[in-house]
Amino acid sequence: MDTKDIRILKSIAKLETGSAEQIAAETDIPKSTVHYRLDSLREEGMVTNDLFDLDLEKLGLDITVITEVWADYDEEYHDQVGEKLREIEGVNQVYFTMGDTDFVLISRLPSRDMIERVVRQFEAIDEVNRTSSIFTIKTIKDENRPLNDFALETLLRELQLPLEPSG
Repeated sequence: MDTKDIRILKSIAKLETGSAEQIAAETDIPKSTVHYRLDSLREEGMVTNDLFDLDLEKLGLDITVITEVWADYDEEYHDQVGEKLREIEGVNQVYFTMGDTDFVLISRLPSRDMIERVVRQFEAIDEVNRTSSIFTIKTIKDENRPLNDFALETLLRELQLPLEPSG
């Protein structure tokens, strides 16, 4: 993997498409090169399917960090602090939560050095009182399409939709 591959993968994420034409226009990488690189990324297992899901461990983003954040309560603080947290490079998900913890963050990072930098950025936010981060040792399940976690019948029942007649 090299710089062109990363540029192509970032373009796919930005454009939300695997169209070689659009990727070529976005990256200034020739369309034939984009096709070749995408085929190679699939063969290497970096791109795992036609939806362009990535094997983040193979990509080098193999450390998952889950961080709890406690912040000063103020009117609209969840929007203000949440916006500051979401802007930190490497933070993939930010959740405002109920209970003892104000925010839960998920980050996929490439190194311990970057973890340290990211945590320092959390703690540099004036409204943040405290953070607690844990690192995953092994990913047991990482489903980015929640509908896959339900049987069709369960979804239809819980969403109060009628079962379609078969045929």
